[in-house]
Amino acid sequence: MFPDSRHVFESDCTRCPALAETRECISWRTGSLEASVFVVGEAPGAGNTDAERWQGGNWTGKAYTSRHSGRRIRRMVADVGYGDDAYYTNAVKCFPADLEDPSSNREPTPEERANCRTHLLAELEAVNPDVILATGKHATKTVLAAEGESLEGFIDTVLEPIRCRGLETWLLPILHPSYQDVWIGRLGYEPAEYLAALEETLEDLCDGTGSRE
Repeated sequence: MFPDSRHVFESDCTRCPALAETRECISWRTGSLEASVFVVGEAPGAGNTDAERWQGGNWTGKAYTSRHSGRRIRRMVADVGYGDDAYYTNAVKCFPADLEDPSSNREPTPEERANCRTHLLAELEAVNPDVILATGKHATKTVLAAEGESLEGFIDTVLEPIRCRGLETWLLPILHPSYQDVWIGRLGYEPAEYLAALEETLEDLCDGTGSRE
């Protein structure tokens, strides 16, 4: 259904007891270890076991395989020319269930993000991408934390490349699929313009001709 995801780091990780208790399975990566673009989200959603294809990482064990966010981000990455040259993962690999509503997400805690960061760093070392495409504020914050940096304001960073010297790659924040329809216009883009800007920036960073040092 999706690319192979056998490249795992702890097959039954229990670093975060609350996540281990509520997840269906760990949502590891999916995509090529030779990918130029490394797409990272916050965490898998609850998913839908009844879906024919887009069940979500909490059930498939593969990042960005949900009907809403997974389908939208994969379509976007394909539309800008990297459909076969992308690797998908999450900053936190397990579904963070809201205790009051187990079918809904909560934000991962700082401790959970920190516990999972070594997994993300191992993936970055294995893939060595040209660009980390961070989908949303929390994914961007996690990558910057790995770089020893903090995030002051997310919206101002969207489509603005950040050189990560410790990670030896570029970070390109983009809008999370869930907020894309609301914020594209507020950023002054039409949807086609936003996509064109993403494509141009990725091409610049991936072909090594950008002068953004």
